[in-house]
Amino acid sequence: MLKALIDFSLKNKFIVLLVTIGLVLGGLVAVRTIPLDAIPDLSDTQVIIYTEWPGQAPQIVQDQVTYPFTTKMLSVPRNKVVSGYSFYGFSFVYVIFEDGTDPYWARSRVLEYLSSLTSQLPKNVTPSLGPDATGVGWAFMYSLNSTNRSLAELRSIQDWHLKYQLTSVEGVSEVASVGGFVKQYQVTVDPTKLRAYNLSIADVSIAIQKSNGEVGGRSMEMAEKEFILRVRGYIRDLKDLEKVAVGVGPNGVPILLGQVANIQLGPDMRRGIAEWNGQGETAGGIVVVRYGANARQGIENVRVRREQAMKGLPPDVTFSVAYDRTALIDRAVKTLEEKLIEESLVVALVCVLFLLHFRSALVAILILPIAVLISFVVMETQGLSSNIMSLGGIAIAIGAMVDAVIIMIENAHKHMERDSGKKPHWQIIRDASIEVGPTLFYSLLVITVSFIPVFTLQAQEGRLFKPLAFTKTYSMAAAALLSVTLAPVLMGYFIRGKLLHEEKNPLNRFLIWIYHPVIDFVIRWRWAVLVGAAIIVLWVFLPWNSLVTDRLPESQSKSAAEKIGKLFPYQNLG
Repeated sequence: MLKALIDFSLKNKFIVLLVTIGLVLGGLVAVRTIPLDAIPDLSDTQVIIYTEWPGQAPQIVQDQVTYPFTTKMLSVPRNKVVSGYSFYGFSFVYVIFEDGTDPYWARSRVLEYLSSLTSQLPKNVTPSLGPDATGVGWAFMYSLNSTNRSLAELRSIQDWHLKYQLTSVEGVSEVASVGGFVKQYQVTVDPTKLRAYNLSIADVSIAIQKSNGEVGGRSMEMAEKEFILRVRGYIRDLKDLEKVAVGVGPNGVPILLGQVANIQLGPDMRRGIAEWNGQGETAGGIVVVRYGANARQGIENVRVRREQAMKGLPPDVTFSVAYDRTALIDRAVKTLEEKLIEESLVVALVCVLFLLHFRSALVAILILPIAVLISFVVMETQGLSSNIMSLGGIAIAIGAMVDAVIIMIENAHKHMERDSGKKPHWQIIRDASIEVGPTLFYSLLVITVSFIPVFTLQAQEGRLFKPLAFTKTYSMAAAALLSVTLAPVLMGYFIRGKLLHEEKNPLNRFLIWIYHPVIDFVIRWRWAVLVGAAIIVLWVFLPWNSLVTDRLPESQSKSAAEKIGKLFPYQNLG
């Protein structure tokens, strides 16, 4: 079959080159659009249920919120772990699913089971799901700074302006506010005055609730115009609160809130602070990137929207970046890109030095990037991101994926030396390719499947190493396919002209001069070589400590055995 494939490729050179160009263009598009990140996402598929119940002790939250949720979530399909945490005023329940579970499928199942618990929850307690993101979604942090404004004002700017601007960015799951003070209207009731007016705390609370709202009326037609009636009653400042009527005194005189309470603006109780470089407190936000989104592109979109949003803020408010994963992503990708280029240049240099024919070396040089681009097409189709592990798989594969092409080129040189002028040029290329092509194809496939055990890894280990195994496999498979399709075509075009015999290459002559005496020696003293190799293996892997040192009592002999044990390498490896 492989011989037929080689024949087909040589007879349909235009089709092979056209398909190759299409794959190269697809690879270039994939390189530009594939998601970029520093490392693979190692997080489990999880759904977080967050519930607020202000003012309640952790034990009450545990009994009436966390426990019902936890027991209900145990029956969610494909769940692996369910854990609940109760705090003062709020609850967290984490539902972790089996590997491979789609996160949005998991969220929909959790919502289904939550809907049946609504009637069992305390009044005014409403659970909500956490962001559709994972642990590595925390990709960007910033702070707002101003010399003229308080922390409460900065937090208000973050909560009511900047947060909504950044949340609308594509790929952003959540913008969480941190630091500063959340502004509150605080009513401090005087119990003595309440008793004097015969009022209760409940009367005050109900009065404030009823006085903070709007009432819609009907429409009226006057002078051929329609007017909409409404009563505007939202509280806008402290004076509005002071005028709220909480009761009626003697002779029908209203009792105002300002008469029985002290009203002021103040901060909400907070559970932590945000601090900037030891210079004091600040307010800011954390941008969480959505699951499966392009982290690099998402951060770039946040930067653009941030610049637009800052134009609408007062000029004294400035923006500082506390954490930006872009730098880490760029450094990781750049390092591996440089190594890939260096490896490609080394391969090209070796080909030129050993063949002393640049056009022949060009066949191997071209096959290398084409195979890499093909692997990028498959990566994007599969949804793999370009990160330090996936690019590392390509780096591992580069050395092996060019072997087959080099051997085919060298075999074509031998056939040209022997049959040049006796057979047509393309017939010589066909004979050389068919002679070694199938064997080389299968040898590359053997190397390709060597990473199959990696695919059996599960959980975090699998999520860490599978991208490397995938890209290495894709690159090797692409190289194997190109070695029996594109390589014969390129050899026919490039391996022409005057070819230098192997014996006339100074580098080859030097290596042969070194190699022959060594081969003669090991063949002549073959048993000594085998015994020496066995002794070296025994020396490296001998478990001296478990066989000798650990069995000796505490004495000078054991101390001496411990010193001897340091001579055996394997057992002393970290």
